Amino acid sequence: MSSINIRVQVRALAVEDAAAIEQVVGFLMAGFAEHWPGRWPDLETARAEVRASYGADRISRVDVDEQGAVVGWIGGIAEPDSQGQGIGQALVADFEAQVRSRGGLTIWLGSDDVDGMTSLASVDLFPHVLDHLARIRNLRRHPFEFYQKLGYAIVGVLPDANGLGKPDIFLAKSVARRDQAPAVPASPTSAVQG
Repeated sequence: MSSINIRVQVRALAVEDAAAIEQVVGFLMAGFAEHWPGRWPDLETARAEVRASYGADRISRVDVDEQGAVVGWIGGIAEPDSQGQGIGQALVADFEAQVRSRGGLTIWLGSDDVDGMTSLASVDLFPHVLDHLARIRNLRRHPFEFYQKLGYAIVGVLPDANGLGKPDIFLAKSVARRDQAPAVPASPTSAVQG
């Protein structure tokens, strides 16, 4: 895990905070452009993604730097120039605290591989899906290892979730068990934890 190199404050992303929303929209599009081109083809579709993060049953949080600029969003992205500085780590820790305070027990998330970042992409995972999952390798900085370093375990995969050879990798972590230590696999072949 990297240490936080810049000072950030995690706060709610308010629906009336148009400037912060536009910052999130901008780096949402930029951050996914390389690995999922066309995911948000225009500003309005990216805005719709951010708007979908609001509601009583939702948690929408941002990291803000000392100058007030948004540098990360719990929707899964940090501003591209700020990646690797602990922003995601701070957001995930805050999100876990928010979920715990609402009585949540487990966080479950999906992390798509649409461009060959893992050994699960561009192959037919059937009929031995779990065998492939047990041997997962990170080929190009896929975020599943980031989450593993924060204590998340790979709990499954949905083959072809985003098209042929484009799986969604599922991770989960108990937030009810405060004594749970981060489980870092000893080797790439032990990524599936039981």
